[in-house]
Amino acid sequence: MSDYPVMFTLRDAVSGNGYLAGVTVSGRATVRLEEDGKWWMHGVRPSGISAPGSTPEEAFLRFRETYKYVLFDLAQESETYADFRSAVEALYIQRNEVEEECWESAFKAMRAGGVPTDGYFATLPKQAPETRPTQYTVERLDQPDSKFKPTDNVPDYLALPKAA
Repeated sequence: MSDYPVMFTLRDAVSGNGYLAGVTVSGRATVRLEEDGKWWMHGVRPSGISAPGSTPEEAFLRFRETYKYVLFDLAQESETYADFRSAVEALYIQRNEVEEECWESAFKAMRAGGVPTDGYFATLPKQAPETRPTQYTVERLDQPDSKFKPTDNVPDYLALPKAA
């Protein structure tokens, strides 16, 4: 069974105890059809988040929802914006070496032509992982000098690494 290495970007506004924060993550995950007959998306960066679905699309949507609820839980547990920012950083830097190795192996197999990208995966945009480093930002949105504009919006994004 093939692992599919994916890259994603998610942006959320999170209300906390006296603050509003914007969290943007550019991360990586593996998607695979498991023995239970469900597609699973397993976070690599951030790790510790997994979600099933009957299709890869559903697995991504459930992964996205699970990630959002993790952020909400972190906000609930954080007394201040600084606490929340630290909690998001801890979530992001937490490593899952097994999933990291799965992602790297799947990426190398894809580059070697060993991972078929048909069906749903053929519809995803392709992008060189070197141009999409994993990263996160947490910014305070409720400052008096905050200026919001439509270009601040970031749609959910899912892509495969470019094979060549």
